[in-house]
Amino acid sequence: MEWEAPGIILDVRPHGEGDAIATVMTEVHGAHRGLARGGNSRTKAALWQKGNLVQLRWVGRLEEQLGTFSAEMVHPAAAVVMDEPLLLSMLTSACAVAEGALIEREPQPVVFDQLLHLLARLPTGPAMLADLVRFELALLSGLGYGLDLSACVVTGHNDGLAGVSPRSGRAVSHSAAGVWRDRLLPLPMFLQSGGEGDALEWRDGLRLTGHFLQRDAFGAHHRPLPQPRLALYDRVCLLAEEPL
Repeated sequence: MEWEAPGIILDVRPHGEGDAIATVMTEVHGAHRGLARGGNSRTKAALWQKGNLVQLRWVGRLEEQLGTFSAEMVHPAAAVVMDEPLLLSMLTSACAVAEGALIEREPQPVVFDQLLHLLARLPTGPAMLADLVRFELALLSGLGYGLDLSACVVTGHNDGLAGVSPRSGRAVSHSAAGVWRDRLLPLPMFLQSGGEGDALEWRDGLRLTGHFLQRDAFGAHHRPLPQPRLALYDRVCLLAEEPL
């Protein structure tokens, strides 16, 4: 058995002397693990970095086996953002969330496309935090935990949306919030307008998706959010506190 496809490296863990167990994501094969020969060696370590886009080849005697990977570099996303702490934090967070939440070998083409778009455009700057939130929303939807932000759950109207119910994941308008206003998760404007937002909105967006990732995608399996995701949220909170 074998296949070839472009893939994003999500995680790499040392195995033996110089090999590694890699988790990658492709459009057709979803999150997929395999043995990367020499993946932890000095000559190949730069290739097997989280976030890199590579051309993969997987070979296994049986489809259900771990199998082995070989790869060629397509886009060195990790090296591009290595000297930018916020961008690097975004990359490691996105990869950690995908690696921890996705069901192995289950195709998620929309999630793959969103992650590919995010990693390709990371060098454009912090505004890509808005797309990282959109990626997390797509991941939640792909796992069956999609949020409904299209209209107010009470009135059915799509104007004046103020927040999201932390229980149902559905939007609520200002007029319908009533005494529950303080219990709603803030709904950042960029998720309604399609824009880029600012640091305050990025913080609120990460808080929104983080709540449902923690409760549903990770909490259902009794696991915490990955440390890189927690670190990114803390970093963005500090960014939101900086004076304009």
